[in-house]
Amino acid sequence: MDLRKIKKLIELLEQSNLTEIEIVEGEESVRLTRGGAEPPMVQHFAAPPAMMAPPAQAPAASTAGESAAGDSGEEELPAGEVVRAPMVGTFYAASSPEADPFVTPGQQVREGDTLCIIEAMKMFNQVESEVSGTVVAVLAENGQPVEFDQPLFVVR
Repeated sequence: MDLRKIKKLIELLEQSNLTEIEIVEGEESVRLTRGGAEPPMVQHFAAPPAMMAPPAQAPAASTAGESAAGDSGEEELPAGEVVRAPMVGTFYAASSPEADPFVTPGQQVREGDTLCIIEAMKMFNQVESEVSGTVVAVLAENGQPVEFDQPLFVVR
């Protein structure tokens, strides 16, 4: 489907009282929804497998208060499996501002449990645990941007 057609559909949806438009052309289809009582569309992403930390390097001479670890903070992570961001987006610890966080430090989680939501391009993507254990640390702040492969949680 042509991007110009999709943009035009978005404009029509914004200018009308409609909350949803669905167009099917052959094998292609587009469904646009706004506001309304329906929950946001959610895609499920399993967290990427924990990557091994690079071997520790000899600390370089630090200047002007810089830490030997640099800005990454990777060397200061608690022991355990690191759950990393599968995409760039905004980190949300709960499904809504009024809701309790999905997980808190000290909480037991099982494989497949939702740890957080990352919003990317108005899509809300659940990040699920690939391991069972206890959440040792939550490394991202609610409502803050996260980068691809950024450590979000440590589970032991």
